[in-house]
Amino acid sequence: MEHAAAEHALGTFEVRPGPVGARESVRANRAWWDADADDYQAEHGEFLGAEDFVWCPEALREADARLLGPADALRGARVLEVGCGAASCSRWLARQGAHPVGLDLSGGMLRHARALAEHTGVAVPLVQAGAAQLPFQDASFDLACSAFGAVPFVADPAAVMAEVARVLRPGGRWVFAVMHPMRWMFPDDPGEAGLTISLSYFDRTPYVEVDAAGRPTYVEHHRTLGDRIRDLVGAGLELTDLVEPEWPQGLTATWGQWSPLRGALFPGTAIFCCRKPDRPAGS
Repeated sequence: MEHAAAEHALGTFEVRPGPVGARESVRANRAWWDADADDYQAEHGEFLGAEDFVWCPEALREADARLLGPADALRGARVLEVGCGAASCSRWLARQGAHPVGLDLSGGMLRHARALAEHTGVAVPLVQAGAAQLPFQDASFDLACSAFGAVPFVADPAAVMAEVARVLRPGGRWVFAVMHPMRWMFPDDPGEAGLTISLSYFDRTPYVEVDAAGRPTYVEHHRTLGDRIRDLVGAGLELTDLVEPEWPQGLTATWGQWSPLRGALFPGTAIFCCRKPDRPAGS
């Protein structure tokens, strides 16, 4: 995928992996998604739909998978979409009778969410904020979800898990999709070059793009499967399922590094299905 507009606007100069703190990650990724919002929506908007819930490039839909629960469980439920982007998932949830709130760090992405709300006639509340400090009261939501939003871009993902656990009501579900951690080992290439391991799975050095002055313009943080599970368990959540969608027959489109070639050999997405216990541990 090309990000020419964002790279030009931000002066991206080179890839320079290295440590990046929380504030730098927030600053860089807010600027990146603001600059890339138009290109991203132009390239992926049709695939994601104006009011559809697509979990991943493998085209797994919530309408089919029901990872958030049966249809009747959505009606009347308060749902937080973390890293909502243009909020297609939130509008789908609203169509099911839920009461979603879309949260995103990027004003540029939320601009598209507002435009699509006007286009579809399905408006949902939108909040601009980071996922590591959710501006909501304790136990405010019945469900929380994230389809490739926020989690990989936060320097301290354990804080995201703790915040989601805090705003969920007892018994609430939290389901989030991220790039499968094993993908970190391979080049970001959908073709043959993307089948050769180039990094250690255990190398947690962030992927960083910088400008000519060395300032980060894009940051993505890697965690292993074990790291993800420890983060959510440490937040007091229970892992109920780990979904690794297979590449479906008939899907020929590529999305960045996702492709039929790679999808036939190893997973590209990991979807963590979690639950907040009805009672605190030890009670």
